[in-house]
Formats: sequence, C-alpha cells, structure tokens
Amino acid sequence: MKLVELYDGTLIECQMIKNLLENEGIETMLKDVQIGTRGGSWSPRGGVKLMVTNSDYEPARAVVEAFEKSRQDS
Repeated sequence: MKLVELYDGTLIECQMIKNLLENEGIETMLKDVQIGTRGGSWSPRGGVKLMVTNSDYEPARAVVEAFEKSRQDS
C-alpha cells in the first residue's frame, strides 16, 4: 500500500475533504499540517496535503471533483 497526494490546499479545505472522504469509507491522512504556521500564527496560504492510498485514488478523486464543483457553483 502506497500513499499518494490527492489534494494540496489550506488546512480547512483539506479537513473538509477529509471528512467527505471518510464518510465514503476512504481512509485519509493529512501531511504538512504545521507548514502553514509561522511564529505561532496560522497562515491560510495552503501547503497541507491530503493523502490516500493508491487503490483509493480514483474514487477519492471523484469526491474532490464534486467538492470543487460545489465551490464553483456557490
């Protein structure tokens, strides 16, 4: 089992997608969560990576595409 990067974004975006994926039974892991902190304050610039197993990549990608489409529609 190999972990692959599914999404690169802010901590909030990654946590929202993580919840959507876990509701679908897809296990996830956040990487570089601390990258957005500097001097004790949080930065919304991104850099957090959402990781999934390579076998879950395709179904997880469909969830991310639906998430991105819903953000564009609003």
